[in-house]
Amino acid sequence: MATRSMIGVMHGDKCKAVYCHWDGYLSHNGRILFDHYDSPKANELISLGDISSLGETIGEKHPFSPFDLPEEMRNMTQGQFEEKFGNMTTFYGRDRDETGVDFKTFNSFKELIIAASGHGAEYVYIMKDGQWYYSSVPSFYSDSTPELRLITANMFEEAVV
Repeated sequence: MATRSMIGVMHGDKCKAVYCHWDGYLSHNGRILFDHYDSPKANELISLGDISSLGETIGEKHPFSPFDLPEEMRNMTQGQFEEKFGNMTTFYGRDRDETGVDFKTFNSFKELIIAASGHGAEYVYIMKDGQWYYSSVPSFYSDSTPELRLITANMFEEAVV
């Protein structure tokens, strides 16, 4: 089952954001964003629209899955597919030619949270002033607006036994 999220970049009070289907939890998408996406790269990521799975790089247009390989690549194993494309972000528009998957602009953080809840997202990630923040998303019926929390390196450190 997917852990959905939304990923956005604040521009003043407005936020440009995209939906991300897979692995939205903090220890995966949060970690990748923190480790690999600075502000310019975050803006580039958002510009490409909704995401199936976030990778360490934006990458280039590639087959959406091993089932979508062109004829000349059909002998590629799952391992070879992962080695070649596994660190690239997979976009619905760029990589599967879907339409209607462009980034959305929200007039406030609360507006983004309402949209995230409508998408079934559990987390929201925001690049703001050069730093990544995250928030969990309350249920669609909640009136509360959650607080953004700064993502820091020590969030990902394993406890020493």
